[in-house]
Amino acid sequence: MRHGKKFNHLSRTSSHRKAMLANMASSLIIHKRIKTTLAKAKALRSYIEPLITKSKVDSTHSRRTVFSYLQNKEAVTELFREISQKIAERPGGYTRILKTGTRLGDNAEMCFIELVDYNENLLTEKVEKKVKTTRRRRGSKKKTVEEQVADKPVETTETDVTADETTSEEIKSEEPEVEDEAKAEAKVKEEETKTEDKNTETKE
Repeated sequence: MRHGKKFNHLSRTSSHRKAMLANMASSLIIHKRIKTTLAKAKALRSYIEPLITKSKVDSTHSRRTVFSYLQNKEAVTELFREISQKIAERPGGYTRILKTGTRLGDNAEMCFIELVDYNENLLTEKVEKKVKTTRRRRGSKKKTVEEQVADKPVETTETDVTADETTSEEIKSEEPEVEDEAKAEAKVKEEETKTEDKNTETKE
């Protein structure tokens, strides 16, 4: 009977399961990312994360404890030399599971399991998002330099006044010429109408 045993046996004997998880953990430490089924990845996560926490204290005792689980000298040296320095400030959650769909043969759920601090693509995305975010408050806003310049009254000097006067005089001098032409045309029309009226009166 399996009363109170909540972990996944993965349809294997105890010795087979321990050997498989030790090999998978060594592969994950060396390669930083492996592809496996979702059930195995979840079992591996609960197996390897306590070992990574153990590697934060680099002592002979912790090295021997980790070696008793992994049985791989290369994986132990990589874990204590490289990975322990990268995850020193992380309080847990050293691995990430990324689902990739189902397997073609038996329709098993497949996924990638990887070490969080070694996925450079996701790390760069997080850095870019942090740079772009800005905090804004609804309170009294500080005026920018352009708004302060716009609020200040414009001081006009004598040169500016003379320049404005000359431009206005030029505009005025141009306008009367147009008006004079219109008046001249109107006078010519009036004279023509008067001459026509006189001719009609003489005929009568």
